Amino acid sequence: MRTVLKNILVIVFSTLVILSCNTKKQPNNVASAKKTTVVKTSSPNIILFVADDHGIDALGAYGNKVIQTPNLDKLAAEGTKYTNAYCTSASCAASRSVILTGKFGHATGSYGHVHDYHHFSTYDSITSLPILLSNAGYETARIGKYHVAPEKVYHFNTVLEANPRNTVEMANKCASVLKSDKPFFLYFCTDDPHRGQPFTPEEWDTPNSFGNKKEGYKNVETVTYNPDNVLVPSFLPDTKQTREEIAQYYQSISRIDQGFGKLMAMLKAEGKDKNTVVIYISDNGMAFPGAKTSVHEPGIKLPCIVKDPSVAETGITSKAMISWVDLTPTILDMAKVNYNKNKFHGSSFKPTIGKKEAKDFNEIYASHTFHEITMYYPMRVVRSNNYKLIWNIAYRLEYPFASDLWASSTWQSVYRADQEYFGPKKVQDFLFRPEFELYNLDEDPNELNNLADKEAYKNTLESLKIKLKNFQTKTADPWKIMWSHDASLQGTGVNL
Repeated sequence: MRTVLKNILVIVFSTLVILSCNTKKQPNNVASAKKTTVVKTSSPNIILFVADDHGIDALGAYGNKVIQTPNLDKLAAEGTKYTNAYCTSASCAASRSVILTGKFGHATGSYGHVHDYHHFSTYDSITSLPILLSNAGYETARIGKYHVAPEKVYHFNTVLEANPRNTVEMANKCASVLKSDKPFFLYFCTDDPHRGQPFTPEEWDTPNSFGNKKEGYKNVETVTYNPDNVLVPSFLPDTKQTREEIAQYYQSISRIDQGFGKLMAMLKAEGKDKNTVVIYISDNGMAFPGAKTSVHEPGIKLPCIVKDPSVAETGITSKAMISWVDLTPTILDMAKVNYNKNKFHGSSFKPTIGKKEAKDFNEIYASHTFHEITMYYPMRVVRSNNYKLIWNIAYRLEYPFASDLWASSTWQSVYRADQEYFGPKKVQDFLFRPEFELYNLDEDPNELNNLADKEAYKNTLESLKIKLKNFQTKTADPWKIMWSHDASLQGTGVNL
């Protein structure tokens, strides 16, 4: 009897030990974490196609009649094209962290680049979009440019390898994902049209290649452009060097378009085009001075085209003001995944798809702190209806240059000649900026007439400052301390 009792006690004790081990709390960002829900049979596949440094200036669907982008133009004809879509930071890594988390970079530690010596990294407490979708039963796959860290935060079930400059090759490598029996999320990220190495050419006036090669790429038609025919955006100087670089930039974008077309053809061949949401965006504006790394319109106002087969209306141009911080909740909404809206800084813009107007989407925010680690220049932005306020927090510093933009022949043509103007702005004003910039974008889309010191706009300025402060409080922005040394977010400084 004692032996039997003893055996029973041993079994009970062992069971309790096993249960206590199994209930150990798992980090909420790990792929093996508890499933949040089960995908519904009607859950769509989702393709998020992200170009690298593609501005709104270089797409046929957005009015450029020179560049050849027939496949992306077709997407716009079959879906919704947004004309007020914004990234939150005009820097690759910082922007991509926002795309995949639904949170501003200043709240996640994603202040700038992750590669080489820059080494910024997202807090490991953050749960990203691919983790959430995987937990909900989606097959998650990525191909091409990654540029976020750490991997455990941004974990995808499948990682595909291909030349990120050859989007046709990339598309072909995605065949297995398109055949998935489960709903899939494909994160397709090109290196085009980012500037190509070497960033500093042997001759200063040699245009950057933007990844183009004389021999071209396998299965890709090389589409070239005459510099005399390109469209020079109004913020750039119309010089021989600028035109030559834009021609290279266009060529790189036409390569993107061919790979995108190939991917869409493969999707249709699999019979999944009627149940796949396709989203085309860029991480930031064109890689030219005055756009990339800047929070002026050419840097953060970007292409966004969404084709949702469940929406009947097609060929729609939407004026809704949306942001990349809205992408994660929007995709979760599309995937029919239950989520806590309070966990994100953005909100789903799914209700705006197929609609020309959206009254509730009339305000966006931007937050840029670093690009390269040597480029400290924090800026915060609010755009509310037609007014836009930029707060240059480090305005006493000279505006820093990205290394590739400084070496560009576009900039060097002005710098070496000691020109007074870079495009419509004085070089001095380009390099040294006021603390506040206030613009009426309806009347001044090129942001040339700063209203911040005008008495007639005093109330508008103060109203937008209040919005910025509230935004910083809501999103736990450490740089709120720069408002009169406001330390309300500072904490105790003691590790309890």
